[in-house]
Amino acid sequence: MVFAVPTSDSQILPLLTRIADALDRLAPPPARPVDVAAADAFVWHADPDRLDPVPVVNRVEISLLQGIERARDILLDNTRQFAAGLPANNALLWGSRGMGKSSLVKAVHAQVTVEKPDTLALVEIHREDIPTLPRLLHLLKGQERRFILFCDDLSFDHDDSHYKSLKAVLEGGVEGRPDNVVFYATSNRRHLMPRDMIENERSTAINPAEAVEEKVSLSDRFGLWLGFHNCDQPTFFAMVEGYAERFGLDVPAERLHAEAVEWSVTRGSRSGRVAWQFIQDLAGRLGKPLR
Repeated sequence: MVFAVPTSDSQILPLLTRIADALDRLAPPPARPVDVAAADAFVWHADPDRLDPVPVVNRVEISLLQGIERARDILLDNTRQFAAGLPANNALLWGSRGMGKSSLVKAVHAQVTVEKPDTLALVEIHREDIPTLPRLLHLLKGQERRFILFCDDLSFDHDDSHYKSLKAVLEGGVEGRPDNVVFYATSNRRHLMPRDMIENERSTAINPAEAVEEKVSLSDRFGLWLGFHNCDQPTFFAMVEGYAERFGLDVPAERLHAEAVEWSVTRGSRSGRVAWQFIQDLAGRLGKPLR
């Protein structure tokens, strides 16, 4: 088969125009301009890179968080310093599940936002998007507003090298972390790595000490380590009572405690999450909305 090759300008120009149009259709859409004043909270999405505003954040009032007063006060002070333009630390909230780690981050952000409106924004980044952190920091660097980057349930498994890119972004990179950005993360693991992963390094590496140091050095990038531990029964009752009072669930204390104990036994644990789940069940049975 023989194709005719265009030879004149009148033939080549339409062909080039068609090729250019086809390339435009294949090209990714242009990045939307970042409006960091659109909301007080955002979610970072990659491919394509964008910050989606969150009009209403799913959070608990800071006054309802019981049994974590010390962690609350430390994180609140650190966040207030940061919002005021003063030095502040990255924070790792680690420990027992359901004890209010992520709830505390969102509640502290809400509290400081009330105290200093339009100063501080919360940006959630998913663990799988950690490698795109440098691109996010490039967007936020130089903005007048200050940002808490928040990664919930951060951890790394075997053969996961994303922790290396996070190490560089937090402290070790050439550019460093922008002054208007701080990083808060929650995890069930103190060093963000499973224990068997660390033990395996000790048993198989040529230099076990150096291998383990590399694995745990990520957690050293967090200036604040805030531990969360299982609560006792009085603290669990205080959580339940606080929720019941806040939402107007008029139940005698004796009955409230008895049903809360029964609920926690069926769940096999006592925590802030279990207390909230009990309150949701109780409110449903009483026919009262939680507003």
